[in-house]
Amino acid sequence: MRTSIDMSYPFRGSWLVQNSPASRVPSHCTRALATSYAIDFVPVTEDGRTAPLTLGALMRPEPAEKFPGFGRPILAPADGVVVATHEGEPDHAAYRGLPSIHYALTQHRRVASGWVALAGNCVVIERSGIMIALCHLRRGSITVRPGQQVHVGEVLAGCGNSGNSTEPHVHVQAIDHPDVARARAVPLTFDGGLPSNGEIIHV
Repeated sequence: MRTSIDMSYPFRGSWLVQNSPASRVPSHCTRALATSYAIDFVPVTEDGRTAPLTLGALMRPEPAEKFPGFGRPILAPADGVVVATHEGEPDHAAYRGLPSIHYALTQHRRVASGWVALAGNCVVIERSGIMIALCHLRRGSITVRPGQQVHVGEVLAGCGNSGNSTEPHVHVQAIDHPDVARARAVPLTFDGGLPSNGEIIHV
């Protein structure tokens, strides 16, 4: 069994790095569901901005469609075989400011509901015994099916805001078993490196 995996970035354009294992492990402040080395990428404009932060945005939820990367293509980060997809979860509103506090207080309900409630719509690809999960995808956007061979750069879906997500982004993690409840986290890198929190990736 390989102890780490290197892959390509699963997108094009500009993306902000959050919850990176280069900055802390476990990256998401928990080892549950093999997320120790998971990483998040938030789509931004070329100048590194997400949706404008207005007074209204601080007071109430915002439509996911307002964010610059909603629907942006998510690409296969490695050659491999699709072993699982899940689709049908809604793209809910985005939460910043006061709404994000309320959303955080309901986190325990999503955790109790398990992987699907957290991952939302997702695609899982196997390469050499390692599973790569891409999560929070846009409802209705998945273009691949289990058993399908995919290649680096192939479009898998669109960036969404499904599952445990406060704004449109893609969550990537690598695991050593197709059953997340039984899996161990696998360290990952992108093109031989690993960006830190706050970096903006231009691909």
